[in-house]
Amino acid sequence: MPAPLDKDLKDLRSSPRAGAENPPARGVTARPEGAGGGRDADVERAEVRDVLAWTRLLADPGDASAVVRALARPPIELRQVDLARVIQIARRRKLDMVAALGAAIESPQVPPEARARIQRFLELHRAAVAALDAARPDLLARAALGAEREADRRSSSGGTQSARDGADAALRDMQRIVREEVLADVARIGARLSELRLDTDLDISHGVARYLELLKLSALERRPPEQGVGEALEDLNARLLAAATALQREILQSSPLDGTLLAADAAGGAEAGGGGGEADAGGYDERAARAQAVSPRGEPSLVPFLPRKGGGLALSASDIETYRSCPLRYKFARVLRIPTEPTLGQRFGIVVHQVLERYHSAQGQTLGQLLDLLDACWRRGGFGDDPAQRELRVKARVALERYHARLHGEDSEPVWFERQFSLRIGPHHLRGRVDRVDRLPGARGPGPSGGAGGEAPAGGRAGTGGTAEGEREAYELIDYKTSRPKRAEELQDDVQLSLYALAARESWQLTAASRAYYYVLDDLKVTLPGETNSERVRDVVMEVGEGILGQRFEPTPSKAACSICDFRIVCPAAER
Repeated sequence: MPAPLDKDLKDLRSSPRAGAENPPARGVTARPEGAGGGRDADVERAEVRDVLAWTRLLADPGDASAVVRALARPPIELRQVDLARVIQIARRRKLDMVAALGAAIESPQVPPEARARIQRFLELHRAAVAALDAARPDLLARAALGAEREADRRSSSGGTQSARDGADAALRDMQRIVREEVLADVARIGARLSELRLDTDLDISHGVARYLELLKLSALERRPPEQGVGEALEDLNARLLAAATALQREILQSSPLDGTLLAADAAGGAEAGGGGGEADAGGYDERAARAQAVSPRGEPSLVPFLPRKGGGLALSASDIETYRSCPLRYKFARVLRIPTEPTLGQRFGIVVHQVLERYHSAQGQTLGQLLDLLDACWRRGGFGDDPAQRELRVKARVALERYHARLHGEDSEPVWFERQFSLRIGPHHLRGRVDRVDRLPGARGPGPSGGAGGEAPAGGRAGTGGTAEGEREAYELIDYKTSRPKRAEELQDDVQLSLYALAARESWQLTAASRAYYYVLDDLKVTLPGETNSERVRDVVMEVGEGILGQRFEPTPSKAACSICDFRIVCPAAER
């Protein structure tokens, strides 16, 4: 391990969030991970990220992203559906992730094979805690990477490994993996036999084929010393296929298991003959072998954890934007629901929104009222007095002073604040709220009656009687932002405000509504060009819904999105 890890371990004792990856607040710059090569580039390596995840979770058991990475990576490799169950337990019982794993072992919802993997994690966790207490970064790395298992596997050869040793080591790994799969199949297929299904025969055939593969692995481990894997496989396959049904034979013949075992045998032979480099390049890869061993069964469905409502999904504009920017991030945030701590920038944005919401809810008029609310919300937000946070407070105060001046200097009339909406697109239910709705100059007559939620206009500044004439009034939908401003040209493909406009028409009967983002820190309002394309909005919602229901959660890495993602430590796209 690199020497700097010693210092990192010492720092953990004084900083409970050492190493945490948080995006910077507005106006605070941070060097992107991997920039400049050297040690930063090493962070992209999977093994280094594994150790970072373990150091983070040891410092803070509530660092859910770090715990999830440790559970998803070798040597634990907990399946996604079991991860989702553990996270559910943590949320319901208000436990940190490590404590939730202890509770999960006792939960009837967690299958036996998952309990065994969780128990393995807890054993490694105890070893890692002991290594940290002893200030032994080398032992911490071994615990985090499961290195002691590798040492045990190689110890019998006295530091050298023959072709037979390498193949047998792979066989033992594969036997354990397939044995766990067979046990999981028994529970899963047994539970489904009582259901009226058209694919019952296929379920049973897959379970029997997996059991036959376990028999094959057991027979291979006990083959005569002089017999190679390839020779033994030929004879075993003939015997097993003869005893199988036609469907079971098809499943067995399409399995990648034999290819994995032959690659392990070839890699062991090359290593014994001094050709380790070539074998490493094209031979047995334990992580790939594990993936191949499980691939015929596939991952259990995550459908029970999708945000379902009726026959479709419950979605917000934020959900849609998250999925469109990176489906894997949506999975982490909305399906697995990995808990995250809000960053400084996110907390700052929440405070600014709270101040404006409470100011308008109280029908505030004076600048003093607005700044008093800032003081109260700032204290409740848990902000400290370090230079970065003092700078943010100054920015907030200046921004709110400008906001107050603009609010009382414009001709438009604010009539609703934090107005909720709900509408249905296809089978999907969309919900959300608009920060502010202004009636534009020249609008005639009173505004329409309160729509979704029945909210009355704020401050009594608009009428409450709905008329046909009200439908022709012009309104502007405004969403507050505390991020960096975007130009109107950059918002051509924006979905959020277009969805708001569609909701305003269908939920509130506001047929003439323009859309704008108000960048609070810059006192800049950017109006989206053109009319709302309702058909495009519907198409986007249906496309996103189809992807989520189809469980298509592939990552779409980008420099801008990945640099502020809460799930970088667990994301495979961040590795190389």
